[in-house]
Amino acid sequence: MKSITIDGSQRESVGKKATKALRNAGQVPCVLYGGDKPVHFAAPELAFSKLVYTPNAHTVVINLENGETFNAVLQDIQFHPVTDNILHIDFYQLFEDKEIALNIPVHLVGNSRGVKNGGVLRRNNRKLRIKALPANLPDFIEIDITPLKIGDKVSVADLLNEKYSFLHTDNTVVCQVRTSRTAIVDDEDEEEEGAEGAEAAAEATQE
Repeated sequence: MKSITIDGSQRESVGKKATKALRNAGQVPCVLYGGDKPVHFAAPELAFSKLVYTPNAHTVVINLENGETFNAVLQDIQFHPVTDNILHIDFYQLFEDKEIALNIPVHLVGNSRGVKNGGVLRRNNRKLRIKALPANLPDFIEIDITPLKIGDKVSVADLLNEKYSFLHTDNTVVCQVRTSRTAIVDDEDEEEEGAEGAEAAAEATQE
């Protein structure tokens, strides 16, 4: 997974007055959890633009002025209700031997047969929550929708792999092709259904 570096400085004072002074200076107060003790630090708001204002998932390298470095993921973020400025960010520290839960974006590739025939592609889940070791975290989960016909769907059970586990039930639908008034029958689909029907009839006659 791609990583973004945040350069910050450790905070000694964490009271309301100190926090307000940081925000007035264009700094965002942050807390890093998951280690032996919480680490309080601050960084310029602009430093978080590539991390916050993107649909992609990233890990974070936090570099502090005192020389300490931490690998982390964004856990929670608070915005001002009027200005949308970042008020506070919580991070969670990563360790090579400990699994982490994270929301990963879903990327669809290809052109669905069903959509070409007038069906409608519905994206039920644009992100999926997975659990994995940091080294196995993917940038995104890719799904090839080319073979999907009208009525077909992709569920979590179709995406299972050894590198990470999904924190969803196997029957959770990720995307599907629904019918519409303009949909037409695919000749290939019709032929396949006809062949299956003929085979079933032949088997019944033999019985």
